[in-house]
Amino acid sequence: MSFKLIVPNSSFLTPHSSLLTLKLLTITNPHSPIFMIRRRSTPWIHKWSRPLIAAIAGCGALITGYLTIEKLTGGSAACVAQAGAKGCNDVLSSPWATVFGQPLALFGFLAYISMVVFALAPLVFNSKENNNRKQLENWTWWLLLVGAIAMSVFSGYLMYVLTSEIKAICLYCIGSALFSVSLLVLTIIGRTWEDIGQILFTALIVGMVTLIGTLGVYAGVNQSDVTPGTPGQPTKITFTPKENPNPAFGWEITTTSGEAEIALASHLAKVGAKEYSAYWCPHCHEQKLLFGKEAEEIINNGIKVECAPDGLKAQPELCKAAKIEGFPTWIVNGKSYSGVQNLEELAKVSGYTGPRNFKYFK
Repeated sequence: MSFKLIVPNSSFLTPHSSLLTLKLLTITNPHSPIFMIRRRSTPWIHKWSRPLIAAIAGCGALITGYLTIEKLTGGSAACVAQAGAKGCNDVLSSPWATVFGQPLALFGFLAYISMVVFALAPLVFNSKENNNRKQLENWTWWLLLVGAIAMSVFSGYLMYVLTSEIKAICLYCIGSALFSVSLLVLTIIGRTWEDIGQILFTALIVGMVTLIGTLGVYAGVNQSDVTPGTPGQPTKITFTPKENPNPAFGWEITTTSGEAEIALASHLAKVGAKEYSAYWCPHCHEQKLLFGKEAEEIINNGIKVECAPDGLKAQPELCKAAKIEGFPTWIVNGKSYSGVQNLEELAKVSGYTGPRNFKYFK
């Protein structure tokens, strides 16, 4: 239905009739500026949600990228931790920090980069066709939602591992978890979702799939220890604790020493090498397994420095003075070597010239 407005001669219009005419024109013309002023304004969070998501994901990518480089190059991440306390490097050297043979931080980096792409895609690829743009926005919002849910669930599992299994404080891990939750919150409130029920259903499905996949990936973490090797060849050593360590000695050493291990331990003591470790450190125990029980007695008597304050013969002040950031850390001929060292490597850096038929390797 349409109406035709007849405007009388302007000479007969009164102020009241002019106002009435203006109102009628406004109602019948949807493109009138007055009509447009009455439209509902877009909330600021809807305008800035995508740039905010991209910024937070970018910060996460920087952190995980840095940790990936440190892990791949064998370096130690910058971490503020008290001597004898578990910190970031202990987390990064734990079995949970490696997935499919690659650093877990690498997968985190890829996830954050994907979130950046999903957030900025509609802003960068500004299609001239309105339908294509709306379709791209809709698809990327759903991808952001799925990604944020998966990252939040996975981060929640890692926080559980951090507190109950590794029992360490890792600011990088906590920061990444906060980033993941922030991405999820911004994705939910950053646009008008037409069907809240669909969001809840998506969260349930994605959360369950992520949790089941995570448990499957880490199912082998509690399997151990010494992998049988080819007869006459060194045996591969790994260790995952199944019980709490004893402050007096950690865990029982189940390997035995050969002549090469004993000779190398004696040589390291002779050249003044030092091994900084903590009784509760699984990787320190792996170092013990590489030497074997007999050679480890030599290490304990003149080489090892116990950094855990509640450990046997603890000397945390020496660890602090040496600026030890992770365990084990070797100091050989004035140079520092972080992490578990194969005996062949220790022999090389210490100038050892004795037998090298070592029984185990990492």
